[in-house]
Amino acid sequence: MSVKIMADSASDLTQSYFTEYDMEMVSLTVHLDDKDYEDGVAITPKNVFDAMREGKSPKTSQVSPQTFKTIFTSYAESKQTLVYLAFSSELSGTYQTAKMMEQEVKEEYPDADIHVIDTKCASIGYGLVVLNAAKLANEGKSKEEIMEDAKKRALHMEHIFTVDDLEYLQRGGRVSKAAAFVGTLLNIKPILHVEDGKLIPLEKMRGTKKLLGRMLEIMEERGLNFENQTIGISHGDDLERAEKLAEMIKEKFGVKDVIIEFVGSAIGAHSGPGTLALFFLNKSFE
Repeated sequence: MSVKIMADSASDLTQSYFTEYDMEMVSLTVHLDDKDYEDGVAITPKNVFDAMREGKSPKTSQVSPQTFKTIFTSYAESKQTLVYLAFSSELSGTYQTAKMMEQEVKEEYPDADIHVIDTKCASIGYGLVVLNAAKLANEGKSKEEIMEDAKKRALHMEHIFTVDDLEYLQRGGRVSKAAAFVGTLLNIKPILHVEDGKLIPLEKMRGTKKLLGRMLEIMEERGLNFENQTIGISHGDDLERAEKLAEMIKEKFGVKDVIIEFVGSAIGAHSGPGTLALFFLNKSFE
């Protein structure tokens, strides 16, 4: 029996990917206007970004323990192998909850072939790791091969991103109120990256004109062999800028394969409209 891959909605992969590769999906929850919505199922990123532009502050919560318990139990009972590649443990408690439920289910079903991996990745960077695992699973690769490849890709996945308004990150506790105020006042656009699963500011730029060029420079400094890998771009309701970045990348590096998707509701609720993120494997990946 083949290995089943599971991911959560913070991978920012649309439902069509889960259907195409026969993957299992679990959703984080988005709280907006006193209602709860399943990310990727009951609410679209556009809904969230439009609400934020109107001054609303959506909140998010992790996948519930019961959801994991139900899914893990069904795989334990059917004796099927499940590999859950989880959203970064530094950005959500979802991974820890899944690990707890994995232990609980294995107490009742000691032979359950369930594996939970912390990717330390987010958005389409996480999504690219998941897609590759799903392709390997569909090719009939062993769980060991799939997990080894996923861990390696996750470790070497670069996340380079910028946000349009620092206020959104400030609301989520990512930057201080003073920094957000000064940044907005001076039209400072931060470039951030993910290091060991955490969001880390990299540098600041005035205005947006030089931003895309600088993202390409960082890509060139950190990466290699771009023409033979899939590059990921996610955006906070700014397809035009995402497509511009994709064109620049194709022209400069001879890249053939670029995936462009919305920043999903769960991540977008913290980063805000106008977010632009770039994902690629770095030089250390061989």
